[in-house]
Amino acid sequence: MKPLRIISGTAKGMRIAAVPGDTTRPITDRVKESLFNIIGADIRDSRFLDLFGGTGSVGIEALSRGAAFCQFLDKCNKAVTVIKENLQHTRLAENANVINTDAFRYLQVKVAEPFDYIYIAPPQYKQMWIDAIKYIDENPHWLVEDAWVIVQIHPIEYKELAFKNLEQIEERKYGSTLLIFYERKAT
Repeated sequence: MKPLRIISGTAKGMRIAAVPGDTTRPITDRVKESLFNIIGADIRDSRFLDLFGGTGSVGIEALSRGAAFCQFLDKCNKAVTVIKENLQHTRLAENANVINTDAFRYLQVKVAEPFDYIYIAPPQYKQMWIDAIKYIDENPHWLVEDAWVIVQIHPIEYKELAFKNLEQIEERKYGSTLLIFYERKAT
């Protein structure tokens, strides 16, 4: 595996640690760069939720590019330790919070302040992304009015889903990675 790094922003070029073992699947630089090219300048001053944090690479990239805050979640102790170390190393810990918890347990708590972006990249082939996005659809208070929910999965996991409050607006395939973009339906 290639070393993980931050692509742009205040921590540009900094290498970050991976979670030991094979419990996470870090996003490739190509996919991460494409993701943030799609988001563009709207990342500045946003609130970002990295729901299955892993190494923290996506949320740290958001912070490096100017996100105001990032909430990281992971239930794996090793991942939480690595995220905290990576935040310290990149000097971005001040605008972040890391919680060692199950994502589905967290989604059952009333959110104090909604998010502009929720990034869902759960363990592969377990359909966990469907449960997460369905919960968010049923609880739109997690999202600001023009928020995006972005899902990262293997293409074979994809299923077209119908939602009450969300609609799919785009999908992009990069080899064995599929990014699916959802936004709140206009009211």
